[in-house]
Amino acid sequence: MLANHVLFLDGEALVIDKPAGLPVDRPRDGSISLENHLDGLKFGFKRWPVAVHRLDRDTSGCLLLSRNPKAHARFQQAFEQGLVRKRYLAVLEGIPEGESGMIDLALGKTSTAEDGWRMRGDPAGKAARTGWRLLEVRDGRSFVEFTPETGRTHQIRVHAAEVLGAPVVGDPIYGSGGKHSLLHAASLTVPREGKDPIIAEAPLPARFVEAGFTL
Repeated sequence: MLANHVLFLDGEALVIDKPAGLPVDRPRDGSISLENHLDGLKFGFKRWPVAVHRLDRDTSGCLLLSRNPKAHARFQQAFEQGLVRKRYLAVLEGIPEGESGMIDLALGKTSTAEDGWRMRGDPAGKAARTGWRLLEVRDGRSFVEFTPETGRTHQIRVHAAEVLGAPVVGDPIYGSGGKHSLLHAASLTVPREGKDPIIAEAPLPARFVEAGFTL
């Protein structure tokens, strides 16, 4: 039950720690998604909460949901204006050069019959910027903190693979795949006019600890 995963709750906002493997949008095959859990996240309201942004199926961590339409519009504006601060943690297959930096690589969508669709670096694509900082290196893998300034589809995953040369461990599209994708939305801060900001932190999942990385 996702009611046990609540990180923040008030009259207009809800932040949950989304489990890895749970898609935000309903898959075409009709399998379980966030929608199947929304009834249990009403907390006394008649209306289901609505996801304000997206996390990939295999990415865990902070997901913001609005509890009324007016709040939803304000939160969307905050995301679009770049006011929301997001922090991700990832284990990468490989070790990037340097200790930290800012990745500035525009992204575009490509599709082939063999591989399906994916995102890739494309000068004619949409601007995408991601700050990164190396936290730890162990056994040929690196533990990295990412702070994206934009919110493009698969942004961190593509930037890690194409620019840092070290894809996210377990990434089925840009890496070698595997049992678990080690990408986690660790914290989220959303400013609100006239109110305290929404601040949420999601604990590091067990799959990171099992891979040998802790904070």
